[in-house]
Amino acid sequence: MAQVLEPRAMGRDLVRRDGPDKIRGTAGYADETPVVAPLYAFLVQATIARGRVLDMDLTDAELGEGVLRVITAATAERLASTEDAELAALQSAEIAFRGQVIGLVLAETSEAARRAGELVRVDYEQDPHDVTLAADRDDLYAPDTVNPAYATDTYDGDVDAALAGADVVVDQTYSTAMYHNNPLEPHATTALWDPAGPGFLTLWDSTQGVHPTRSAVQKVLGLDEQQVRVVCPYVGGGFGAKGRPHVHVVLAAMAARAVPGRPVKLALTRQQMFSLAGYRTPTIQRMRLGADRDGHLQAIAIDVVEQTSRIKEFAEQTGLPTRMMYAAPNRRTTHRLAALDVPVPSWMRAPGECPGMFGPEVAMDELAEALDIDPVQLRIRNEPDIDPETGKPFSSRNLVACLREGAERFGWAGRDPRPAERLEGGWLVGTGVASSIYPTYRRAESTAIIRYDMGRYTAAIGAADLGTGAWTVLPQIAADALSVPVEDVDVLIGDTAHPYATVAGGSSGTATWGSALVEAARAFRDKFGTDPDDGDAIAGSAGPSDAAQRYTMAAFGAQFAEARVNADTGELRVPRLLGVFAAGRIINPRTARSQLIGGMTMGLSMALHEQSVLDPRFGHVVNHDLAEYHITACADVGDVQAHWIDEEDPHVNAMGSKGIGEIGIVGTAAAVSNAVYNATGVRVRDLPITLDKLLSALPD
Repeated sequence: MAQVLEPRAMGRDLVRRDGPDKIRGTAGYADETPVVAPLYAFLVQATIARGRVLDMDLTDAELGEGVLRVITAATAERLASTEDAELAALQSAEIAFRGQVIGLVLAETSEAARRAGELVRVDYEQDPHDVTLAADRDDLYAPDTVNPAYATDTYDGDVDAALAGADVVVDQTYSTAMYHNNPLEPHATTALWDPAGPGFLTLWDSTQGVHPTRSAVQKVLGLDEQQVRVVCPYVGGGFGAKGRPHVHVVLAAMAARAVPGRPVKLALTRQQMFSLAGYRTPTIQRMRLGADRDGHLQAIAIDVVEQTSRIKEFAEQTGLPTRMMYAAPNRRTTHRLAALDVPVPSWMRAPGECPGMFGPEVAMDELAEALDIDPVQLRIRNEPDIDPETGKPFSSRNLVACLREGAERFGWAGRDPRPAERLEGGWLVGTGVASSIYPTYRRAESTAIIRYDMGRYTAAIGAADLGTGAWTVLPQIAADALSVPVEDVDVLIGDTAHPYATVAGGSSGTATWGSALVEAARAFRDKFGTDPDDGDAIAGSAGPSDAAQRYTMAAFGAQFAEARVNADTGELRVPRLLGVFAAGRIINPRTARSQLIGGMTMGLSMALHEQSVLDPRFGHVVNHDLAEYHITACADVGDVQAHWIDEEDPHVNAMGSKGIGEIGIVGTAAAVSNAVYNATGVRVRDLPITLDKLLSALPD
């Protein structure tokens, strides 16, 4: 008889189940798939930003030792669907951006494939290109919607009139840079086409969603769902870059179909990822705040300009957090795009909210200074009772609690609000604060199966763990729902052979998959009771919550930062980051803290280091490797703390949990920028905050 206990798994600080395999090196990643006699693919990329290929001389490449073939637009298979221009690989001689794939080499070794790729000679017809984003372009346009399907613009009241009548107005422009996700594991796919019968394609792919990847690939190749299997038990990071399939997945499949029966390995180099795996668009944000003398906002407006690719539109929802963050009777948000000769932008950790909270939260700091009001108190003073955009109540909103607890933990009360007044050992010292927000989602319907065999329960769902902890927290959820010890529960994830699961994106994975597990567990208990027989199994499904129609659901947080700037050299250090979050029920404190600290560290990276530098002459990111694309390392911050408040929210899902993967990055860069201003009196409105922006303006 199976042992039945009271629920006790959720909330436990359990170690990661996948940790030992990763430490030992036995966790298999996409490019390490153990297949027999694989071929290796290498991509040939365009070296112009716009134009077309006139001729490709493949003679030397094809004569290379171990080279089987070189596939070009002239010889590649015709795809069943080219609706998604990013995935329409090798279908035309036209070139839409520098780095676009124009050929693929297949060889017996990766070295031979790369060498052959370097021997391909290409003649181009080059057209003038345009890769420069500016707010005063005359060809900016309003997209139909912004990611994923939000209204492009929103208006409420009369912003211009309210600003004209406000006692204090902040009207400034802020910008965020182009960023590339750069997970530790590059994008990679191992593909095998079995020509037997109707043909069957297996993709071992580094992806944040095996089922969405299958859907995209089968459509492009004109295959039935049953003809494609995608496998991905482990992912070495993604940050959104692996949330949607990029062209290399299609190319790997095309290569495998060109050599039936032989597996093909295709791994992007770090340099290739800067052209082919998405990135966060740069943004230009005009932010306007109008307030009365007591600090109550009368108007709030953000007008965003960003870029997209000429071949495929992606509109980041940068203005969204402004719509619900603070109370103001007059509000406006707008988005405008410039279609440029650049690669396609895509998701990067907290798309919309991450860049979209930089301008507003720095502007709030500027408003606080103009009003001589403490920045924490200004935010509290403008706390809305209901969602300002929709008029719905919040299912829970504990931003004020986060601000107050964070201020106490950080020692905010001892802060000197006067800029450039605190000098310690030759370092100017300052502190800053910013708020965080991230919506709470449950995606389209996912399904889980619970099975019992020989005293153990197995939960199967096609979820993905990109380092976020799904291998660990999903058994905790299932164990509580079944009222059994978590040690008696196994999970199977990362394979389209398991029931359908949505993508690991938008901090929605645990909420969506966990809800499906709860439904399956309840169905299991209803049918089989507490003493099941071997082989008993049942499925359960869950989709978007009905409560989302009645409530606005979001996680909130408060970010605090200390900055130190060398008074002589301008060298910038951030010795302390502290965040307090309201993110529903915390299922596993260990994995939650890891995610929150990871997000905060990535936000610090955005503030101080990250910037993809695009050379307008060539349309190419020139710092396209980790030697020159700088990211924050452990040495860049001495003390990072993530805390949370106990938050009960019965409306969000059966677990009461909210997403934690992205809330940590939101607001961090603004808090750092505000701390730098408090330290130096230099207001940096254009990220990253580099030495050249500080040195000439430092006080004497």
